[in-house]
Amino acid sequence: MNVKSLMQLAPVIPVLVIEDPKQAAPLAKALVAGGLRVLEVTLRTPAALEAMQAMTSVEGAIAGVGTALDANDLSRAKEAGAQFAVSPGFTETLGAAAKDLALPLLPGVMTSADIMRARAAGYTELKFFPAVQAGGSAMLKAFGGPFHDIAFCPTGGINAKSAPDYLALKNVLCVGGSWVAPGNLVNEGNWEEITRIAKAAALSVG
Repeated sequence: MNVKSLMQLAPVIPVLVIEDPKQAAPLAKALVAGGLRVLEVTLRTPAALEAMQAMTSVEGAIAGVGTALDANDLSRAKEAGAQFAVSPGFTETLGAAAKDLALPLLPGVMTSADIMRARAAGYTELKFFPAVQAGGSAMLKAFGGPFHDIAFCPTGGINAKSAPDYLALKNVLCVGGSWVAPGNLVNEGNWEEITRIAKAAALSVG
């Protein structure tokens, strides 16, 4: 499965920060039940890889890692069973490592120069990050002219209210967001409410 096909499975990719790996499987089940199958577990906690690995065992879930910064992150993620990786930026070294590992990578970009570097390395599906601070949907609309062959997944500051504005753009296939799994609901184990939020997000078309 390539990055483009992953981006087309649902309009929202949950961006998850998990402190307790025991929460991973029930969280994944709740999100999948709500129609969100592609799950990004950020490498921001010591539990991230264990949590991501637990999610891979949930039927219907496609689990990968986010905040991958270098080849070592990609290698550890691949070994733990990651099915894809997401990075906040892009370097040629990172891109080459992902290809060597046959690990689908969604690299982050913010400027036109970033896009050109990633495109030159063969990457045409990109994460626009941080979306709000980088110019939001207006910037992505502007990018659609010179970069007509690029598809984006904007992430960073997006919520249920703003998601449809991004998804209405022709060059946006999906958005990334943490609002679908609020930390307080995860800590409470309120999986039913997370499923409800996920169902609403799965219908977030522009």
